[in-house]
Amino acid sequence: MAAASKPVSQPRDLKLIVEKDVKIPLRDGTLLYADIFRPDGGAERFPAIMNLSVYQKDKLWVPPEDLEEAANPYMNWETVNPLWWCPRGYICVRVDARGAGKSPGRSEPSSHQESLDFYDAVEWIAKQPWCSGSIGTLGISYHASSQWRLANLKPPSLKAIMPWEGRADQYRDQAYHGGIFALGFIGNWWLTHTAHHLLGNPRSYNPDSFHNDMMWQYMSHDLDSEYWRQSGAQWDKITLPVYSVGNWGGFSMHLRGNTEAYMNAASKHKKLRIHTGTHFHPFHSEEGRSDQLRWFDHWLKGMDTGIMDEPPVKLEIRTGGSPQRYAFRTENEWPLARTQWTRMYLKTDREPSSEAHAAEGELVASAPPQAAKLTYPASGVTKAGVASGSSLSTTHGNVGRSGVSFVTAPLKQDTEVTGPLALKLWVSSSSEDMDIFVILRNIGPHGEDICEVGQHGQPVPCVTKGWLRASHRQLDPARSLPYRPYHAHTGRLWLKPGEIVECDIEIWPTSMVFRQGHRLRIDIQPRDGIGSAPYTHYHAEYNAGARNTIYTGGDKASYLLLPIIPPK
Repeated sequence: MAAASKPVSQPRDLKLIVEKDVKIPLRDGTLLYADIFRPDGGAERFPAIMNLSVYQKDKLWVPPEDLEEAANPYMNWETVNPLWWCPRGYICVRVDARGAGKSPGRSEPSSHQESLDFYDAVEWIAKQPWCSGSIGTLGISYHASSQWRLANLKPPSLKAIMPWEGRADQYRDQAYHGGIFALGFIGNWWLTHTAHHLLGNPRSYNPDSFHNDMMWQYMSHDLDSEYWRQSGAQWDKITLPVYSVGNWGGFSMHLRGNTEAYMNAASKHKKLRIHTGTHFHPFHSEEGRSDQLRWFDHWLKGMDTGIMDEPPVKLEIRTGGSPQRYAFRTENEWPLARTQWTRMYLKTDREPSSEAHAAEGELVASAPPQAAKLTYPASGVTKAGVASGSSLSTTHGNVGRSGVSFVTAPLKQDTEVTGPLALKLWVSSSSEDMDIFVILRNIGPHGEDICEVGQHGQPVPCVTKGWLRASHRQLDPARSLPYRPYHAHTGRLWLKPGEIVECDIEIWPTSMVFRQGHRLRIDIQPRDGIGSAPYTHYHAEYNAGARNTIYTGGDKASYLLLPIIPPK
């Protein structure tokens, strides 16, 4: 029998039992409140799929009409649908985190304390008379990142996890991209969830809910430290089965966590899947639920679904510009063993321009023998000028393009780029520091951007991104790889005016077949550029009035390292 045709749990006509506001006791005497959805199987016991978050277990999610699961009164944001899972013999448990929703206590989102609470909730559920004692975790985003921290602690009843688009390193993946504070998303996230609690229903029954100083903590801990490490994945401690699920569109928060997990988690049983589309459509698709069910049937029910007989890596290979999903391809490893690591050197042709589609140079196969440099303003000029003292300094749009761009000649054949990327860049600044934003773009035969579907359903005119503050350029040699620089972020190497330094910029993984006649383009900018919103950054005061310089050719040969994949 082929692996894909092996049996999985089928829906049964089981009455649904819904228990609201179940009190779960924690080791310190605190209570968390949970909603439990379970099939009535009489004396039969079932495994449980669990979530814990600050997203409020009672908030109804009304999905878009094109979702492959129908709306119902039990839908909740980024969690599984009980009406699909319970008939297949699973319990679904949603827990309000400490200080969120109906759960009392001091709110500490994405913290070590939250992980301890999750551990206690898992073990309490596992001991209930209707539970088989086997627990799995599954969910998107916050519901995914919490799984890494839980797995660090090794709850005995936790048998397998499936973090679906989940950041794992709170510092590098979410808060500080290359050492640059990612204010746009996390600032709005914090404000919005504060409002959900204080201006929404929770205030009536939990008036101190979501009371935390998270943003102050994030900004005061602007270097990597134990503060961040205890709230992120600790790969050497994650030994249980892991199915790590990423999204190529998640290049500004989640994707790095999923690929790092597959490369570094200590588990003997690991799988990696990377798809495309929104943050929620693939999760609720029939194809996505099939992977989820086969995984948990195997690890929670002991069924031979064939999923562990298949190649461990499953990738959607993007071919550019489709609003629909692409075809999957299986692989045996990540990065791919047949990768041809290819350098494309930056060659300077002309002085910087503010024109939207201008390019200052080329990406070429050989290092230019002639040294050259390009200098551009570090501060973004808006209709309010350089307003670095304004609260709107990060939201006013630039007037014209900033930074510089390099582009290949039209490609002579279809060229697949799948894997992690890196940029070697020689730079200097008139200031004490320099922000480097790198955007990889797919340019069509008529000069148009080829857009992909973003995680929020929006068209995104870029393939992937990378970032680095020059003062954070020190590498961790034990963890760096030629194709994935790993920065220490534990101190600052300030620039001296005009001092030329070497920077290795991590560009998040991607997959794209650049079609014949298309061009591959990179923008190197001092601030957020095309396709950034809502994942924008704080542009610090050292940018105001400064001028940055990039060096190419000669003994300062800057280059882009590409993972070119030959056909199988």
